[in-house]
Amino acid sequence: MIVVYFLALLVCFVLLARIVDLFFIASLDKISKDLRLSSDAAGATLMAVGSSAPELFVALFAVLKPGEHQVIGIGSIVGSAIFNLLVIVGVAAWVKQAKLTWQPIVRDLFFYTASVGLLIYFISDGSITLNETIIFLGVYIVYVVAVIYWRKILPYSDRIFKEQADKECNKKGVVGTFDRLLCFVFPKQERYYLVFFFSILIIAGLSWVLVELAVIISVSLNIPEAIIALTVLAVGTSIPDLFSSLIVAKQGRGEMAVSNAIGSNIFDILVGLGLPFLIVLLISGGSIGTGGDLNRSSIILFASVILLFVMLLINKWKIGKFTGFLLIAIYLFYVIWEIIIL
Repeated sequence: MIVVYFLALLVCFVLLARIVDLFFIASLDKISKDLRLSSDAAGATLMAVGSSAPELFVALFAVLKPGEHQVIGIGSIVGSAIFNLLVIVGVAAWVKQAKLTWQPIVRDLFFYTASVGLLIYFISDGSITLNETIIFLGVYIVYVVAVIYWRKILPYSDRIFKEQADKECNKKGVVGTFDRLLCFVFPKQERYYLVFFFSILIIAGLSWVLVELAVIISVSLNIPEAIIALTVLAVGTSIPDLFSSLIVAKQGRGEMAVSNAIGSNIFDILVGLGLPFLIVLLISGGSIGTGGDLNRSSIILFASVILLFVMLLINKWKIGKFTGFLLIAIYLFYVIWEIIIL
């Protein structure tokens, strides 16, 4: 039976990746144009929601599920943040060397460092309170305001790329079968507002299934839920980010891949944890126990942010193969270490 559970996990991950890639991100792009959002504001709000929707819903259902499973939500977001920072940035650097615009990167690294610092501080006592969730969401609002006005503080220009055409659902093979099924179920792409809301419903449903499967696998294999969340769920929910970043990196848009990884992580921590916990605490009151030992992984995440910032400074905001190799190697070491100390 355990093989069936892992196959079900794999199917959910593939479906999430295809839905985000084919429908969710495309509809968000069009909606942001309708709202006349700048590229920065769209990235910090709508695009962050798009790439982080799986982590947000996994955290929400983990907190709502009876039986103290919130460690799955926190663990998947912490693990996803480590994966995004080390693997996605590493892959982008490995695929093609890029020169980054330092102004937005400095902004995002500053807010990301603050977010991780708050996370470490808040979970250090083993619980999260209502005031702490409000602080998370408040900091994200400050971040969005900073994004909107950052060009006035440190002027810089957008790099212009050709707009990508809508993706078609005519692929062959196993992935093509998923694509054709999804294209049959989803509304036409020109009805992108409906596509957006339909995507949210499907992603929410798949995220609920992922939480249920994570609990079943954890119990069946006698593995702590935190480990399943930090590794399997974290990688699975980050697959859409990985694929999209790999594509744009090959196009020479490594800067976009790095910005997406860091910006998504800010949303994951501040909104992906803050919003689900706020909802539950407004209903039940008191505080929510974080469960599991996540302090170590959170500290590793904090150290990874500092390492990336130092590497960018040393390389004068350039990323290349050596940077990519080092970041990916650090992630592999982290995963092996987590498995060994089970």
